Amino acid sequence: MTTPEQIRVLIADDQRLIRVGLRGILETEPGIVVVGETGDGAATVDVVRAGGVDVVLMDLRMPGVDGIEATRRITEDPGGSPGAGVLVLTTFETGGNVLAAVAAGARGFIGKDAGPETLIDAIRAVARGHSMLSPKAMAALAARASAPAVPEHRPAPDLAALTDREREVVLLVATGMSNDEIARHFGISPLTAKTHVNRAMTKLDVRDRAALVLAVYGSGAIDVPRR
Repeated sequence: MTTPEQIRVLIADDQRLIRVGLRGILETEPGIVVVGETGDGAATVDVVRAGGVDVVLMDLRMPGVDGIEATRRITEDPGGSPGAGVLVLTTFETGGNVLAAVAAGARGFIGKDAGPETLIDAIRAVARGHSMLSPKAMAALAARASAPAVPEHRPAPDLAALTDREREVVLLVATGMSNDEIARHFGISPLTAKTHVNRAMTKLDVRDRAALVLAVYGSGAIDVPRR
C-alpha cells in the first residue's frame, strides 16, 4: 500500500531485463514504489488512465504504440492520473528524440547510462512537476537548434512578435508542460492555454508543437549548454 508521500512509478520498457533492473533499483529507494510494468505504449496508456501513477519511466522504442505517441496520449488525456509525469529513459539521446519527447509533453529525458542517483533525482523532479533533461540531452537539443536551417533557410524566429502571455506560454511548452498544466500554472482554462499556443504557432509560422519547441530553443530564449 502506498502513502501520500510515496511516488508511484510505472516502468514502461519492452525489455524484461531492463524492467527487472529498474525495479530492483527503485524498490530500494525510500519514498518510491513501483506500481507496475508494461512492455508497450498502448498498455502503458491504459495503466495510467486506470489511475494510481505519478511518474512513468518511458522507453521510446516499443512495439505498436511507441514511447513518443504514448507520452502524447498520456499528457493530452491522462484519465485517472491527471498529475502523471513522463520521464523518458532511453539509449537514444538525440536532438530529434528530445524535441519529440518534450513536444509530446514529457517532463524529463535521461539516458539509460545514467547512474541510479541521477535516475532517482529525475523521478523526484518529475513527480514535483519540474523538468529534468540530462546534460547530454540538453546538448543534443542545443546542437539541433543551432544547426543549419531546414530547406527554407529561415532565420531563428523572434519571440518579440508574441504577446507577453504568449511568450510565457511557449516557454512553458518548451519545458514539456501540457496545455492542462499550463492552464493550472496561470489559473486559466485549458482552452485558453491552447488558444495561446495556437496563436503563437501562427505568429512564429510553425506547424506543430514540436516545431514550436525547436523555435523557442533556436531563438535563444532558453539557455542550454553547447557541445
